[in-house]
Amino acid sequence: MNETILEMRNITKSFPGVKALNNVSIEVRRGEIHALVGENGAGKSTLMKVLSGAYNAHEFEGEIYVGGNRQEFASVRDAKAIGIEMVYQEMNMMLDGTVAENIYVGNLPGKHLVNFRKLYADTQDILDRVGLDFKPQDIVRTLNGGQMQMLAIMRAISRRPQIIVMDEPTSALTGDQVDLLVDFLRDMRGEGVACLFITHKLEEVYRVCDRVTVMRDGEVVFTKGVGEVSEEDLVEGMIGRRIENMYAPGTGVLGEELLRVEGLSVPHPTYPRRDIVRDISFSVRRGEILGIGGLVGAGRSEILGAVFGQLTHGVRKKIYVRGKETPITCPRDAIRAGIGLVPEDRKINGFIWAFSILHNLTLPSLRELPHRFFINFREERRTAGVPFERMRVRAPGMDTQITNLSGGNQQKVVLGKWLIKDVSILLVDEPTRGVDVGSKAEIYAIMRELCAQGISIIMVSSDMPELVSMSDRCLVIANGTVTAELQGEDISQTNVMQAAIAAKPA
Repeated sequence: MNETILEMRNITKSFPGVKALNNVSIEVRRGEIHALVGENGAGKSTLMKVLSGAYNAHEFEGEIYVGGNRQEFASVRDAKAIGIEMVYQEMNMMLDGTVAENIYVGNLPGKHLVNFRKLYADTQDILDRVGLDFKPQDIVRTLNGGQMQMLAIMRAISRRPQIIVMDEPTSALTGDQVDLLVDFLRDMRGEGVACLFITHKLEEVYRVCDRVTVMRDGEVVFTKGVGEVSEEDLVEGMIGRRIENMYAPGTGVLGEELLRVEGLSVPHPTYPRRDIVRDISFSVRRGEILGIGGLVGAGRSEILGAVFGQLTHGVRKKIYVRGKETPITCPRDAIRAGIGLVPEDRKINGFIWAFSILHNLTLPSLRELPHRFFINFREERRTAGVPFERMRVRAPGMDTQITNLSGGNQQKVVLGKWLIKDVSILLVDEPTRGVDVGSKAEIYAIMRELCAQGISIIMVSSDMPELVSMSDRCLVIANGTVTAELQGEDISQTNVMQAAIAAKPA
């Protein structure tokens, strides 16, 4: 189908002191899956807010045409009324509502009373169509992140849109759920629904998309057919330079054992009398990146939480740091032992929104700063300046609010705060989730620099190329147990996936 369904012409949007979009034009065809890629801050989200009606027609310059007709949206409701639906990376769910209520919120069947029979039947039809294995009556709070993401997509589809925008839709999905989504996107393509697909995962561009538009610094760099452009050209278009080696190579030189964990068991968060992690043991050496792979829900994040002392209730473990048994009953114990944690969701657990870069960097180290009754602010600034420069944080200065940074620079701050504490072991959960390709390469280089300086890293990752390329050794977890320990050339996507589905449920 070559009929144009959407045109955004010469869109310009400014904020005080910055032009977020500069004369941006993009055209999407009916039944097309159109990738939109670029670094964080390139203008993708601002452009989508213009399209969704989040910015009304008087807040930007340019024109929007849908089906050949010019549109001027006063609100999000106006955009929805002509068939534009958004699926955001940050999910907005009624956690204590049912699956059916979340899908049909604002459009429940029935006049004066809800027709629950029809509600559940219509919801079941949608779930069956996609192949999802939860029920219309299930409470959303009981679902995992990937299931909630699929639910958000189903909610958008239930409104029968002409155009659907998906912002990082696979960031929380398992491999099987990604396969379901890909199949569903192809079905939508056959029905003539256009999809704008925003992603940082370039392999997804080649797997599912027809054309790709690259943005940089608020402008369109180019639009090409996916088959006409290489991954190297996409990266160069996004960041303005060519990255010769995305994954920084290791030195191959490892030191003595820094951390050993024996007999680790962690109770399941939702199923009583069941462990999500069952009697596993592992170690990591100085300068080593130990990867932990597996499907979502296998217990990977719980391993890091238990080692760091975040999870303690019912946890059984023995931890040895530099050969000495070290009881860890809370995060403070872990920090004293030289262990730091970069959590999976930096926006919830990684930093304090209201603080500047400066105060987030020094937060774990305030007790060590020289002080009597008040913090020595001069010394705090001097101390924070070291990781700020070392992490190559892109910001006007350390007084910049951390929420004004891109995801990649926020992640550098979360990593950098542990350098002040002089940790020797870093637990890193999903190091580049929601991070653009340029910042990914920088974070990988920083991780390798830290290893070269003698720091050990235990890394949980759902990004298979990242896990395979950055791990010196890789443990695969399935149903709470270690099903494989891979090293060297044996660390491959095939071997990891085979081991991830190998174990039977307990």
